[in-house]
Amino acid sequence: AAPGAPAAPAAPAPAAAAGDAAGSFAQARDRYQNGDYQGAREAALAALAAQPGDPEIEGFLSDLAMPLLASQRPMPEKIEHVVQSGDYLGKLAATYNTPVALIAKANNVQGATIRVGETLRLLDGNAHVFALTISKSRNDLVATLDGRFFKRYRVATGREGKTPAGTYKITDKIAQPAWHKPGGKAIPYGDPENQLGSHWLALDLPGYGLHGTWEPETIGGQTSDGCIRLLNADVEELYTILPKGTIVTITE
Repeated sequence: AAPGAPAAPAAPAPAAAAGDAAGSFAQARDRYQNGDYQGAREAALAALAAQPGDPEIEGFLSDLAMPLLASQRPMPEKIEHVVQSGDYLGKLAATYNTPVALIAKANNVQGATIRVGETLRLLDGNAHVFALTISKSRNDLVATLDGRFFKRYRVATGREGKTPAGTYKITDKIAQPAWHKPGGKAIPYGDPENQLGSHWLALDLPGYGLHGTWEPETIGGQTSDGCIRLLNADVEELYTILPKGTIVTITE
């Protein structure tokens, strides 16, 4: 550096980073208690940036994720839309690249009825993007929103390395899916032989996708035939919040 120039700031020591994380996390809990969910999320994300991978902070953010997103609570990623004549849920979903299921859940829409003049709060999926990263070694899935931590889920991956690593995208979403047994007939939803659970999210890798299960004890291990298996409640959340085209990265 030139004489008299200020020295570059040193990277924070681990103790300082831990202190920053503790302070931000305490602020996050206070904001949550006061009903400020978005403020709590921002403070918790600051804590996580100071202490990456901290399970308590990640758990807090994971618990906060759906109550914040799937509600009318404000978020900078949401916009307000005043319903116009001719609007319907499918039209709004296409306009804002966000699922019908999320619009309905967040705004407590009963059936498919929205009323002219009603104000809906929706995620602007054109400007704000979800992505998934799945670790085969950890058997977990991290959802991010605009590259920032959203929620961590436990999953099951393929036995004997049957889940192929790579980058894919979601191409289809089906509730109450039939299972097309390899080399056999389609097994309808509700049949005990159907292995797909409550929802199916297809990847652009033929035969592979994310799905639920009727065997929750298998989650957390390498127990599937290659697909990504989640608890039914968890895959339903992903079905609700993710549009088609969402990027899914599978790592070793």
